[in-house]
Amino acid sequence: MENLKWITVKSPEEGAKEVYKIIEEELRNNRLHVLGLATGSTMIPVYQEWTNSNLDFSQVTAFNLDEYVGIDANNPNSYAYFMKQHLFNKKPFKETHIPNGMAEDLDKECQNYEQQLNANPLDIQLLGVGENGHIAFNEPGTSPDSVTHVATLTDSTLGVNSQYFENDEKIPNTALTMGISSIMKSKKLIMVAFGEKKRAAMEKLKQGEVTPDWPITKLLRHEDVVVITDLQID
Repeated sequence: MENLKWITVKSPEEGAKEVYKIIEEELRNNRLHVLGLATGSTMIPVYQEWTNSNLDFSQVTAFNLDEYVGIDANNPNSYAYFMKQHLFNKKPFKETHIPNGMAEDLDKECQNYEQQLNANPLDIQLLGVGENGHIAFNEPGTSPDSVTHVATLTDSTLGVNSQYFENDEKIPNTALTMGISSIMKSKKLIMVAFGEKKRAAMEKLKQGEVTPDWPITKLLRHEDVVVITDLQID
């Protein structure tokens, strides 16, 4: 557990400030060139903190963790749309990469994305966690050796994520996602988790045992992880 630095905060806003401090320091010391990004409500205060600041990402290349299959980038439910709305339209990056869920050949898209990651090693990967312990869309049981792939989403994930889909639009049951090994190659990981619904996953991480049933526990095998949470975990 020595490799995990736990920072317990009182609110998501305070947590966002802790993420900001790390990003600001890495940028200032010229150690941040390739940044892995995440989506979801957990990241909204984090990106708000960045866009309200003078952080300069113009020399940083960004890679997103995942994207739904079959949803166009202009669809408000796509992660490409989320990233533009919350970050990219307000802060220019050198390059931004998001898997293309509309690609005709999804397997080839995954291979190409993994090649791009290998050519641009991640300095930091920002992570949230699902209620069932998934990181990116690596659901329970995903191989720790997995690279970027097409993932089938569990009923649990579909149930949680369906709240974001309006007008009865059906949530896709597959997504393109970085694999667990793709994520683990990043030099540093920042795991952010807010709210009681994340407690089970965070408790599993705190217990210190790696299990494929809880993909988040794979972080225990990484040498540099910062965990930022508003949950008190004994």
